[in-house]
Amino acid sequence: MSFGSFGESQNAPMVDINTTPLVDVMLVLLVIFIITAPLFHQAIPIDLPKVSSTKLEDKPEIIQLAIDAQGLVFWNGEPVHRSALDARFAASSSREPELHLRADRDVRYERVADVMAAAHRNGLVKIAFVTDPGR
Repeated sequence: MSFGSFGESQNAPMVDINTTPLVDVMLVLLVIFIITAPLFHQAIPIDLPKVSSTKLEDKPEIIQLAIDAQGLVFWNGEPVHRSALDARFAASSSREPELHLRADRDVRYERVADVMAAAHRNGLVKIAFVTDPGR
């Protein structure tokens, strides 16, 4: 006896799958998950302390130091003699200033090392080398 065929009897099994029960089960699971999903958020009520604070806007002082091809030193665009460089570094000891060092390609390394040593002697530890990425 074969289900699904009327009249002629066939010996082949029925190949159609009835998907209605599968869809019903999936819809029931979907409704269950929709209902229980808000319950997954388990917030613990905590009474946090209230404090008044201000945002720190203190940016460090940036010293732009340039050395041209002749070995002349420029402090923020102003020419400075080498003997006055130590005094300028010592005077700018406001909250760890940053030194941005630009040196010409043709300047001797001895001049760059001398400026870096003077900065280090006066407590400047943040030294950045500014380069031209186009070359």
